[in-house]
Amino acid sequence: MGLNFFNHRQRIGLLAGLMLAAGPVMGDSPQPSIAMYGAPALPADFTALPYANPDAPKGGRIVLGEMGGFDSLNPFILKGNAPSQVTAFTVETLMGRSLDEPFTLYGVLAESIQTDEARSYAEFTLRENARFSDGSPVTPEDVIWSFETLGTKGQPRYAGAWAKIAKAEVTGPRSVRFTFNTVDRELPLILGLRPILKKAQWEGKAFDESSLEPPIGSGPYVVADIEPGRFISFRKNPDWWGKDLPFYKGMHNLEEIRIEYYGVDTALFEAFKGGALSTYRETNPAKWAANFDFPAVQSGEVLKAEIPHSRPSGIEGFAFNTRNPLFADWRVREALTLAFNFELVNQTLTGGVQPRITSYFGNSFLGAAPGTPAEGRVKDLLTPFAADLLPGALDGYQPPVADGSEANRKNMRAAAKLLEEAGWSVQDGTLKNAEGKPFAFEILLTNGQDEMISAANIYIEALKRLGIEARLTTVDNAQYKERTTDYKFDMTHYIRSLTLSPGNEQMLYWGAKGVTEPGTRNWPGINSPAAEAMIQTMLSAKDPQEFADATQALDRVLTTGRYVIPVWYSKVARIAYRKGLHYPDRLPAYGDWPGWQPDVWWMEK
Repeated sequence: MGLNFFNHRQRIGLLAGLMLAAGPVMGDSPQPSIAMYGAPALPADFTALPYANPDAPKGGRIVLGEMGGFDSLNPFILKGNAPSQVTAFTVETLMGRSLDEPFTLYGVLAESIQTDEARSYAEFTLRENARFSDGSPVTPEDVIWSFETLGTKGQPRYAGAWAKIAKAEVTGPRSVRFTFNTVDRELPLILGLRPILKKAQWEGKAFDESSLEPPIGSGPYVVADIEPGRFISFRKNPDWWGKDLPFYKGMHNLEEIRIEYYGVDTALFEAFKGGALSTYRETNPAKWAANFDFPAVQSGEVLKAEIPHSRPSGIEGFAFNTRNPLFADWRVREALTLAFNFELVNQTLTGGVQPRITSYFGNSFLGAAPGTPAEGRVKDLLTPFAADLLPGALDGYQPPVADGSEANRKNMRAAAKLLEEAGWSVQDGTLKNAEGKPFAFEILLTNGQDEMISAANIYIEALKRLGIEARLTTVDNAQYKERTTDYKFDMTHYIRSLTLSPGNEQMLYWGAKGVTEPGTRNWPGINSPAAEAMIQTMLSAKDPQEFADATQALDRVLTTGRYVIPVWYSKVARIAYRKGLHYPDRLPAYGDWPGWQPDVWWMEK
């Protein structure tokens, strides 16, 4: 039920065309949808999203498995560890994202959005029938309270947009207007995707304290049952206000969604094999080839699918914490990247099938071509920062390639030379600096990360040949969240999934505030004026080509920063699932992405 390669390539071309073709600019009048550039693909009277089946039957249940656990039901704050599905299934936003279009939103709680050509404000008009799960109406006051509370007491990712709002005001019985104090063309879309919570629920309560009280939302599901550390169950709200909305036709078909938690990946896989779980994602192609021949697969009770996508590769690998002086010198980071024998690790763990990540926006037209010099506007954007850019940003860079042998001699010699240039030398078999301090650090991972643990162990053995002592520490999810929130690590597994519509979140990922401000997603501690300038250019770009050029320039800054030792990515998602579960033949451009499974899946009656 997947797309063949030819059709996949057609979709990539179509997607690039949507981003790069000029189109009409949204006028200063209420509209049911909004696009960053050009016009939304779907007409005002569309009946369903193109990758949903409006005739899908309702009912049934799906049981999903996850690693770790939870101790909170408030996913909007720093404290506690809450299931992400609380947001996805129980809380709605003013507008909804189509997984088939980058930078396009359609009305959900809001029946319309109004803005001007400069995007200096955004006014939303709520649907008259929009209701929370307790039956109370969603009001403009709820919207303003949600934005302000999230922006001042929520996770740091909400603060940036709130700081750019000069005035928030109720303009009618169902309308609310936000006037901006800065140029940011993405802001109307950002606000359209902010969660809307019920103000009255939190009167007299501390919003920023962890709690097992589920938030009252307006989404299709409510939290039905929980056992922290074991499971959470979501049940369909029979009175859900949005069931007939065209945006939701063919979505949220299942009566129950249950999440079971496991300590290690092997236990999760065995649970799926034994029938306790409905579906399983396999990220390792070697295991996909070797481990999915059990009886249920052979009998047809379990089906396999490979779901292609057109997303950027994103970044995954081992991140340096550059707040640690040990990793402040780019030559040290490059040396340790040279010592990481990707070809050996990839062959050992995945059979060598997965391609390596060569840039943050690789596998898309937003990524810089590896090893090629910057040209045209990309070069013009970077040139003012030339004195501070690291080698390769302007003339081209790609991660080092090893010969695949365990010795990795060529790269290890290059690594030793760079370390020497940075002031490190081997003394009595140990790499030390001029003060005699050994080069030693910790690699922090979570329990059950079997693949990354194996990769780290191979890496640790390679580092010994340079005289470096690296030690592996594994902790539970709660400890890991606490340590990464406060950046108390030397090196850790790092993954940031990126989209074809990068925007304000890039400042949260790579902005300088994350060097000292806890809870951002800038785990490496990136402090680059060039990166921030490229993000600002992206946010103020008025045409898609200018936006793409700025993103490619940002890609060069990040890649040559040597902040992360990149590993692999996959051009497909590998999903096994029980017979009786179905998804539409027409796949979204984003493929297997939040909003697809279980949202458009159904159970046959």
